[in-house]
Amino acid sequence: MTMQRLRMSALFGFLFSAFLLFGSPLFAQISEVGDGTAGPFKAEHLTAELVTLSPQVAVDGHVTVGLLLTIEEGWHVYWINAGDSGLPPQVKWTLPKGITAGPMQFPPPQRLPLGPFMDYGYEDQVGLPMQISVANTVKPGKIHLDARVNWLVCAERCLPGKAHLGIDLNVVKGPLADPPLVGALGQAIQWLPKPLESNQKITAVADAKNIMFTLSGDDSEKNAEFYPFDQNIIANAANQVAEATSDGVRLRVERAADLDHPEQTAALPATIHGLLKLGKDEDSTTYEFTVPVTTGTLPALSSASKTALPADVKPETADVTLWSALGLALLGGIILNLMPCVFPVLFLKGLALVHSSKEEKSRQRTHGLVYTAGILVSFWIIVALLLALRSGGKQLGWGFQLQSPGFVAVLALLMFFLALSLAGQFELGLSLTSAGNDLTRKQGFTGSFFTGMLAVLAATPCMGPLMGAAVGFALAEPAWVTFLIFTVLALGLALPYLILSMNPQWTKALPRPGAWMEVLKQITAVPLFATSIWLTWVYGRLYLSGDPGTGVDKIVDLLLGFLVLAIAGWALGRWPARWGSALAALLLLAVAVALPLRKPKAPALSWKPYTAESLAAARASGNPVFVDFTAAWCLSCQVNERAVLESKEISSALAAKHVQMLKADWTNYDPAITQALADVHRSGIPTYVIYPAGEKSNPDVLPELLTKDIVQKAIERDLK
Repeated sequence: MTMQRLRMSALFGFLFSAFLLFGSPLFAQISEVGDGTAGPFKAEHLTAELVTLSPQVAVDGHVTVGLLLTIEEGWHVYWINAGDSGLPPQVKWTLPKGITAGPMQFPPPQRLPLGPFMDYGYEDQVGLPMQISVANTVKPGKIHLDARVNWLVCAERCLPGKAHLGIDLNVVKGPLADPPLVGALGQAIQWLPKPLESNQKITAVADAKNIMFTLSGDDSEKNAEFYPFDQNIIANAANQVAEATSDGVRLRVERAADLDHPEQTAALPATIHGLLKLGKDEDSTTYEFTVPVTTGTLPALSSASKTALPADVKPETADVTLWSALGLALLGGIILNLMPCVFPVLFLKGLALVHSSKEEKSRQRTHGLVYTAGILVSFWIIVALLLALRSGGKQLGWGFQLQSPGFVAVLALLMFFLALSLAGQFELGLSLTSAGNDLTRKQGFTGSFFTGMLAVLAATPCMGPLMGAAVGFALAEPAWVTFLIFTVLALGLALPYLILSMNPQWTKALPRPGAWMEVLKQITAVPLFATSIWLTWVYGRLYLSGDPGTGVDKIVDLLLGFLVLAIAGWALGRWPARWGSALAALLLLAVAVALPLRKPKAPALSWKPYTAESLAAARASGNPVFVDFTAAWCLSCQVNERAVLESKEISSALAAKHVQMLKADWTNYDPAITQALADVHRSGIPTYVIYPAGEKSNPDVLPELLTKDIVQKAIERDLK
């Protein structure tokens, strides 16, 4: 069994490596919404669209276009400086020659407390204006502006999103009157920060802990907030204390801590670029400024000074100390063993101790230490990844990796693979979790180490009781505190088995090995199969927010991965002690992981839904029309579409002839589609119809089974 243990350790090493490579949020795959038109288009937790103040723009003139994001309640997007976490929306334009787009402009944000952090961003709705300029060389006529938009939308968790948007403008000879500032875009323009007026002045003075901003030359104002354009200038989550003066306001903010030396404040920049927001809500006025920073003694503020963060808004970890966080982490880690994802792993280790009750105590204790080391190393890897992303401007917490389809897919495959072993398809227990006959062998220790890693991986979807406050506190503190708290959390996860392995005589109180162990082991496969089903649902949801068809296709990819894993498990069970079966299983594992990780293929053709009205409008446009009568349950339809219609040759030929593509989806019964089939003397699918240009032209019905040659000849025949 020694060689088998080595091979099985290699198999799980492969899966764990795949998790580290593809499970990182850095490799998250995002489904795109939109078809290149203005929208609106519904994405996960928000709706995105392009709007304009006027559909016309003058030659040698400009017009404002805006990205309008309507955000679900409880969620938010980010300002240009996101605060402690996040990323602002971004746009990449593809524009006709002579057309240029200015930078995205951001209205003043809100302070959005989230646990121990403070974000700067927008809730409900935000318009982000951009100025489109037209050169004097551009000829009058219609132009199309194409935009690829990215954003991050967050609540307690964050979801990246992207959209393909576009908007049509009509270039005319000028001059044109300025359009009125109406609608959400007009409101956003009116809220844009203003430069200081000639009689106004802002100064910035800093001491060892705080910066004082003083505005003079304005009406007395007691409500003020400061937003820096650059990161690591102020402590974002700290209270900002404002006090009215006779001709303005002064505002004291806490300086940011140094990232490398948290006990010290960050170095002061020579100048500060920021916003000063005066007043509240719709009545506020915001000034943008850049001022030099001087050092000195700050004046004391009166006890009646106003804090920018209301007193009733407190971080949820405000009452957590380092010692209480360590205690919560230890208890949370222990309780995590009872979660349905983790308990089967602990159960297998317990079975291994029962099997090895007659072995030397020192060997059992060594396995307990090695198992603990596997858990510790895994937690340290995760914390290192979190801190690396945090230093790059992103703040990620426990569970953020579940926003990555790659991570979810690998985790689902791992749960399914382990469940197959527990159900009895092959004997994984002898290789990774057993502390049995060959405890002195290196392979046995390798198995215990990888089982510790497996326990951490299985714990990823779980947030046990007491963990939330401890993890929130850890991620708000310096790096050494973060590592310390996560280390204690890891020790809590390892503690039950570690205590049992340190006291192997306790195993005498357990029932003697027998057939009951095999039955109980198979029962523990049920929660892992259930976890795989849940993760499959999560995986599909990450794609269904975009194109539902893509979401369904990706779920099928993951299910195919499960099928390939089942074949790999069969090979391991059929030939349990042969290198050939282990090598075949490794290759199958690679295929199983690759299937759900492959990126969705961008559709080669742009289809629009078929209706009688859309067909009439398409024919009235003067362009030829191709109608695909199809259904999800029609296998011949899927083969024709993927092998022929979406091939490079055919899709290019159809695009070159400016063919309008309509898809009549008959997956669910539709009497209108049934009648349309009868109109071309067909009663079933697949059916393909070409309508040549001209409303009076006769339709050409193609054969049910397509080849590239058949479609190419039809294009030459009908679309001359």
